Parts: sequence; structure tokens; C-alpha cells
Amino acid sequence: MRDGVSVSGPAIILDPNQPLQTMVGFGAAVTDATAYLVQARMSEAQREALLRELFGREGEGLGFDFTRVTIGASDFSLSHYSLAETPDPTLSTFSTAPMETYVFPTVRQALAINPDLKVMATPWSAPGWMKTTGSMIQGQLKPEYYSTYADYLMLYIAAAAAEGVPTDYISIQNEPDFEPDSYPGMRWGAEGRARFIGRELGPRLEREGLQTKILDWDHNWDQPEQPLGVLNDPMARRYVSGVAWHCYAGDVVAQTQVHDAYPDKDVFFTECSGGAWAADFKDSFVWTMKNLIVGAVQNQARGVLMWNIALDENHGPHAGGCSDCRGVVTIDSRTGAVERNQEYYAFGHASRFVRQGARRVAVTTPSGLDAVGFINPDGSRVVIVLNGTDSEAAFEVGEFGRSSPAILPSNSAATYVWSRPR
Repeated sequence: MRDGVSVSGPAIILDPNQPLQTMVGFGAAVTDATAYLVQARMSEAQREALLRELFGREGEGLGFDFTRVTIGASDFSLSHYSLAETPDPTLSTFSTAPMETYVFPTVRQALAINPDLKVMATPWSAPGWMKTTGSMIQGQLKPEYYSTYADYLMLYIAAAAAEGVPTDYISIQNEPDFEPDSYPGMRWGAEGRARFIGRELGPRLEREGLQTKILDWDHNWDQPEQPLGVLNDPMARRYVSGVAWHCYAGDVVAQTQVHDAYPDKDVFFTECSGGAWAADFKDSFVWTMKNLIVGAVQNQARGVLMWNIALDENHGPHAGGCSDCRGVVTIDSRTGAVERNQEYYAFGHASRFVRQGARRVAVTTPSGLDAVGFINPDGSRVVIVLNGTDSEAAFEVGEFGRSSPAILPSNSAATYVWSRPR
């Protein structure tokens, strides 16, 4: 860093006097598919090495601080299942046994490596017998089962905790404006979600004194009116901690649109997947950096998640749904060998350096570059820069009165770190 040097050319300048959101972290989901591959298709040594690489910070560890699990089956499960298969409003047969073989052990191992790891839980569907279709595929939750379903989610939180897996955040439905025809899903409009949160789940969490935070929406950027509809309900608003977003439609600026209407509510980005449709490394790396690592955070996100941490060489295992999705890493189901994908390298630019509790701060950014800046709890500074153009970029990076020259090749990213000024 050059102290006291005036900068006359292009510069990325971090401003510690403009603090913004506090970060929870970056990461990806421990789906059933991921957990199965990690537990059943890797040796103990391979498993330990991969989990330390993903969740640890030693050496070149990514230091994931945030993850997501599914409550029951998603499309990336070995089969379609709920945690209460028998039609019984007392939920006497409720059991997390299907998650205890692969998912919970994987999360526990990740927590042992990173005790600060925050866990989000999301259901893809209520048990089929609670729904209009009588199936986990398609349909809606019958209003007469709202109370039962709230009990179901409370039982999950308690059972997961007993298994050593916290539920720091919960959403009540994955992608509630989508009814997939080949895997669990459930349509749930804003009015119904508001009623459920405000009259059922929220009061139960409050009565039990649980710190689990409710995130609404958990769906795409293209319908900001959906979470706004829930937040406009006073009873629901009391219990909604924030809004979760996915990348598959719309624009990331929707996050700020909703946050501006309700600035006391958190923003999280909770799902996006790479896949064979975006096979070119350069294009998908630049897109991920621009829209998720920089864009989602610039648009108020406290946490950013990819979908599957790991899939196999055949884009699975999966039970319906996406047949060409890509994990952050690919695990060879025959040998346990690991291939690191575009998303691995993009997320590493943030997760390795931005610590949980870091404060995002404003940065000035010259035309042609994208950047986001942070101050870690120890005072260290972090600036992530993307040059998504086809030309090399030369600029200064630093903070007021203190900067260094940098050169960033075309279609590439860099993370700059420096200590607290003395």
C-alpha cells in the first residue's frame, strides 16, 4: 500500500465510514445427493480432506460459513420421502431417520471443522396426505393442515437439534410459485404463507423461545411482489426475519427493491445452480462473480448459497428434476476423486477471505469493473474485483490515502486483502 498518495487514474476505493450489512457467509447446500456421495462414495480420508477443504480455513480451504439442508426430499434425493409418511394429524410417526444416514453426519462433520457454520433448512413439500393432490408432487397445502404442518416443522427443528444439527434459518417452502411435475413441490401464495407464518409457525417459535429465523419467499428475483405481499401483512411481518432469493428468473436488483420497502428485514441469496447449459468456464465464472459474489451482496445479501455442494459425473444422483445440474464440485462415484468446478473458484474469492461478522462497506468503482468491499471483525480489509470485459484493466485499489496499483486480466477476478491502517 502506498500511504498518502493521491490517485488520479481509475481507482477502487473502500470507504470504512459507510457501513452496510453484516455478513453471515458464503456456501452451498448439503443436499441428500451431496451427503450420499460424501458418505457412501468416498473413503474416510477422501471425505475428511474434502470437508476440510470446503469448510475449513487452513491452507487453501474455502471456509464455507453457510449451508442449507432440505427437510425431506428434493429432486436431489435418492427417493421421494417426507418425515411423516403415515396420514396422522398427531404426527406420531414423525422421524428424521431418512436424514440420519447421510445428511446429518455430513453437517455434523462440517460443524466440527467450522463451529460457526450457519444452517438453513427448507422443505420442498409437506407430506402428501396434507395436500390437495395427496402427493408430494404438485398441489397445495390444505388450510386445515396449517397447524399440523407447523407442528411438523417444529418437530424437525427439535429432532435436528437432538442430532447435533442447528436450524439457524428456515423457509416454509422452496420455490412456492412452482409445482414441478417430477419431484416434490408445493404452490403456496403470499396470502397463505402470511397466514401460516403469522398465526402458526411464528407464534410457536416465539413460545418455545427458539432463535430460528424465518425467511420468506425462497424463490426467484422476478416476483418481488410475492415477498412484499407477505411483509405487508402485520402479523406475518412480526415473525419474518428476511427474504430469500433464487437466480433462475429476474434480476438481482429485486433484492434491493424489497429491502428498500422493509429495510429492517434481512436479505439472503439461497439457491443457484450451474450446469451443462453453462459449460464454458469463462462465461459461467464471470456470470457467477457478477451476479452472486458481487451482485447479490451489493443488493443487500448477508449470505450467498449455491445449490448442491457436490454431484457425481452423471449430474446426480437425483429423483426427477434437473438432469444436467452441476455441483460446486464433482465427485466421481466410482473412485471418490474430486473435480473443482467454476462455482468453486468463484465462491472461493469470497468465502476464503470474508469472515462471518464482516461488515460490507461502500466502495467506489470505475466503469468496466465490479467490486464489493468488506471489513472483517479483526479490522482487515477485503475487496473483491471482477473484470468482466475483454480487455486488461489497470487501476489502484485501497482506501482513502492508501492504495496500491493493480492489473487484472480480462474476464477474471481478484481478491485484495490488507490490514487495518495503523
